[in-house]
Amino acid sequence: MTATTDHSTLDSTAASELAGVSPRPSDDDPAFALHRGGKIGVALTVPLETREDLSLAYTPGVARVCLAIAETPALADDYTWRSNTVAVVTDGTAVLGLGDIGPLGSLPVMEGKAALFKHFGGVDAVPLALACTDVEEIVETVTRLAPSFGGINLEDISAPRCFAIERLLQERVDIPVFHDDQHGTAIVALAALENAAKLTGRTLGDLRAVVSGAGAAGVAVTRILLAAGIGDIAVGDSRGIIYPGRDALTSVKAALAAETNSAGLTGSITDALRGADVFLGLSSGQVPEEAVATMAPEAIIFAMANPDPEVEPAIAHKYARIVATGRSDYPNQINNVLAFPGVFRGALDVRASRVTEGMKLAAATALADVIADELREDLIIPSVFDPRVAPAVSAAVAAAARADGVARR
Repeated sequence: MTATTDHSTLDSTAASELAGVSPRPSDDDPAFALHRGGKIGVALTVPLETREDLSLAYTPGVARVCLAIAETPALADDYTWRSNTVAVVTDGTAVLGLGDIGPLGSLPVMEGKAALFKHFGGVDAVPLALACTDVEEIVETVTRLAPSFGGINLEDISAPRCFAIERLLQERVDIPVFHDDQHGTAIVALAALENAAKLTGRTLGDLRAVVSGAGAAGVAVTRILLAAGIGDIAVGDSRGIIYPGRDALTSVKAALAAETNSAGLTGSITDALRGADVFLGLSSGQVPEEAVATMAPEAIIFAMANPDPEVEPAIAHKYARIVATGRSDYPNQINNVLAFPGVFRGALDVRASRVTEGMKLAAATALADVIADELREDLIIPSVFDPRVAPAVSAAVAAAARADGVARR
């Protein structure tokens, strides 16, 4: 099973790509028509109509600002775009559900991500699609580009390289590095599960969960649930449940094995689901109905693969009280747009040097609380268009950054 790396909805055209059918470019297709010329651009924030405007925005006035920043580098956050600008970085190896389609193939998605940053968080974002896949080359390239940005959003980079890239890059730069496919998914999934547990009269500590998929999203969701106090959690990959001593464990999976599965489960995902309270699907593997039927009463199913959920919603609803997917055409969509604009908005506002675990947990709680008084089985997570979301998440992230000592403002 390969973990999903983005939970935005794939339309029928994208689904045909997954089936190996490439669409023909045509402006009769509304998707191609919308994308002609790209989805984003650069806009001026100052007037540039007179000789005086030019003398202030460029030479000679700009020289005074340059010299001040050269003497006191921190002033760049006040007198350039840096404090409100994020680099959206990919190598094109794990794009949506389309896989390794390369940097150029990834660019429409990265433009889309930049548009979402601006629309939902007021954050300027620049797509950077890199023509390299080596971990050290990516880290070195982004490190050299980092002075131009206030944060780095890693996107659609395949596992397990994405884990090393994020870690090594954060060690080398003093701005937030955030792999959205991991942590955006994790924040939203945790928020939804907190509300689902509340709606069923339980806490996270009461729940035994099973995660299908040990890629970028699966690992991050597992780790944030552990940090939030999940009762027990078992993770499965294509070879079955992960446990200490199992064959063919990567270093990441070996670390997961040491921290999860306190029940000592072995075998397949199907075996682990027997009596489980929660299923979290972050893979492309389908789960048979017979296995879903063995879950505990009041079960919670988050089948987040796109375009085909691991458990079809109609089947999930037969056995579970609460069902969520990664698709926008069903209720309870687990969508990263609910997290990353607010996370970066909050981090940038306080000039954070990194995104801490406390900031992620605070983002999840704030997101869950947006609809705390409105909970019902088909509303355990806010709509992406709920105007309360980004302000709530950004405020919580900023406060957590200060509490964790990573805020510089």
